[in-house]
Amino acid sequence: MNSIADVVYFIVVRIFVSFSAKPADNEHPYGHHQFESIAALVVGAFVLTSGLAIFWQSANSAFDMLTTATDTPPVQQFTLWVAVFTILLKIVLMLHAKKISHTTRNIALSAIAKDHRNDIIASTGAALGILFSLTGFPWVDPIAGAIVAILVTKAGIDILRESAADLMDAVPGKELASAIGAELKSIDAVRQVEAVKAHRFGPYYVVNVTVGVDGHISVFQGDKIADQVEETLLKNIDMLRHVYVHYHPVGAGECE
Repeated sequence: MNSIADVVYFIVVRIFVSFSAKPADNEHPYGHHQFESIAALVVGAFVLTSGLAIFWQSANSAFDMLTTATDTPPVQQFTLWVAVFTILLKIVLMLHAKKISHTTRNIALSAIAKDHRNDIIASTGAALGILFSLTGFPWVDPIAGAIVAILVTKAGIDILRESAADLMDAVPGKELASAIGAELKSIDAVRQVEAVKAHRFGPYYVVNVTVGVDGHISVFQGDKIADQVEETLLKNIDMLRHVYVHYHPVGAGECE
């Protein structure tokens, strides 16, 4: 069931990521990168559904073992080797997806890497259940399945929370604001950084910065400072697509 879900959501993610590569247009001046967040939502939904389904199946299996006297069909040994091979394969896929997601900062690929990690956990639980079944302890299988289901469900919720925060335009955090403040310290004309607001569009950011400048300078000089702030941030901070600068006078009251 989990493998079928992997195939379905991979096709969906592939389609949405191709949409995210479309260039900006009049209706979407910042591009279509939010499709990546939508793709991550799809992954999270499938992971969450898989976790709940595994838990339900494990509970039913445990109930049948406790209440039914029917014989359980013997587990074939080759299924253990299938589970072990799946674990090894998923480790390779997880490392590959994680490497690409770190390079591209693609939230959909990050979600896929997390799902590969879930598959490793699920396959490990399956391998343990099969191993104990082969050694005469079939009741371990539903317990292992239930534990795996809880971990998978939590991972699905985490993916949904992260992708939803991206779509809801959550503030990127103090790390980006600190990096911007550190860069602007090199500009002597900037007396203070009053506010930093950022919007995320896929892996990219659009930043609005409010700075304080000498209140006695001309508008032309203030505009030059704003241009310098924009150029500095675009040059030195990764993944910035646009920077908008608003400047306030500092010390203007002394002129009155």
